[in-house]
Amino acid sequence: MIRKIVRLPSCQVFFTLIAFSCALSLSSYADVTVPALLADHMVVQRGLPVHVWGMAAPHEGVSVAFRGETKAGTANDDGRWSIYLSPGEAGGPFQLTIKATNTVVLNDILVGDVWVASGQSNMEFPMTGLVNAQTEIAAAQYPKIRLFLVKHKPADYPLENVESEGWAACTPETAADFSAVAYFFARNLQQKLGVPIGLIESSWGGTAAESWTSLHTLGADAGLMPVFSARAKMVDAESTTVLHQQREDREFQQAVAQARAEGKPLPWPQWHPDFAAWAPAALYYGMIAPLAPFAIRGVIWYQGEANASPDRASLYARLFQTMIRDWRNSWGEGDFPFLFVQIANWNTEPGELWPDVRNAQRQALALRNTGMAVTIDIGDPDDIHPKNKQDVGLRLSLAARAITYGEKIEWSGPLYRQITQEEHALRVWFDHANGLMSKGAAVTGFELAGVDGQYSAAAAKIDGTSVVVSSLAVPTPVSVRYGWAPNPNCNLFNKEGLPASPFQAPE
Repeated sequence: MIRKIVRLPSCQVFFTLIAFSCALSLSSYADVTVPALLADHMVVQRGLPVHVWGMAAPHEGVSVAFRGETKAGTANDDGRWSIYLSPGEAGGPFQLTIKATNTVVLNDILVGDVWVASGQSNMEFPMTGLVNAQTEIAAAQYPKIRLFLVKHKPADYPLENVESEGWAACTPETAADFSAVAYFFARNLQQKLGVPIGLIESSWGGTAAESWTSLHTLGADAGLMPVFSARAKMVDAESTTVLHQQREDREFQQAVAQARAEGKPLPWPQWHPDFAAWAPAALYYGMIAPLAPFAIRGVIWYQGEANASPDRASLYARLFQTMIRDWRNSWGEGDFPFLFVQIANWNTEPGELWPDVRNAQRQALALRNTGMAVTIDIGDPDDIHPKNKQDVGLRLSLAARAITYGEKIEWSGPLYRQITQEEHALRVWFDHANGLMSKGAAVTGFELAGVDGQYSAAAAKIDGTSVVVSSLAVPTPVSVRYGWAPNPNCNLFNKEGLPASPFQAPE
């Protein structure tokens, strides 16, 4: 038998190849897929609808089975599909099955409480950095705590997925490089509540709050426009630095010369790897927006150091509260608990405004379902990354137990409520002040100012749940502040041993 070879015109070959490529793409695209968050060993939020979503072929039918319930849906024109299953109580392990042209089975799923842990380096600080790291890591054997670590990835628009190695049960191996604050927070909750705890760590050291806030939200508030001018100054400064460094770099100059000789486009200078992470909304789009479809119980947050410079600190009160509202709007779960750490004591660089940032953080407590862990007593004056993360996690967990879970426990140190005038003195009233006490012979850390605004050290005397503050140098005081220094000498506590928050009043 003789086979006749038919030669197609070149244009027909081209279009045939295009059609073949499209067919291959469609066949691979037809497989139902889910984002990295939906994986073996995950924890799904109890008491809320279980959201399962992903991609499939356009208009393909998809069904999801979980805990004896099956729901079905259809992918839209873009291939996106989304299915909600009924809420349930804590428990597991369970299996979740997704069926379309293919089948995806997720195993070892627990139902419990999911917390997002975010912020900068003190949240990112791993278990390996602790003083007693070996002992703590060896004890990190909690099969009902599950860990999910989001990899660093800035973005210019909202991503639909994050990069991660997936969920893992808490073991010495998986906990070692995970957030120490988040681990101690989860350990305390799991031991107290007995329910599974899922931790999603999405943090990046040295980053500013505006990077974790969406552009839509930042742009909607004219009062936050300085965020963009600060970014413009940063870009200008970085451009100058980068160009100078590249001019001095021999390899870069050789690459430029070679490109010119070969008539190719010139290479671009390389920006500092963390530079993109400082762009407004960059981390929100790359590391938070993809998490928002996943139901959570709440957020723990440790950040603020990067916003303590003179050009940023004055804006932090407005920015931080805006960010909290932004995240709550993104998740669409209402005012979920947002618990945060007030930045600790540290001998800062000259000009840094850490007291202002602490005060701004305290002011965020005006928002519903917020809680603050004060750490003014457990920082390290010589290290911006204090090693005591156990107490930080414990204090956050106390706030969660009271605010989220309704336990009748004291969760905060004394918080400023108001001031009243006394003869030649000011009386400061506190909340969370049962058993108000000083750790030391006398109360330290208070200052008074008159109408001239000049503060002087003041004597302070505890009287029930208030403190009377006076100074011979300020016979007619109008304002008072406490712990108002980067590394202050202050010693006011309640009977539970929780420290008073620094403050300045009137607000």
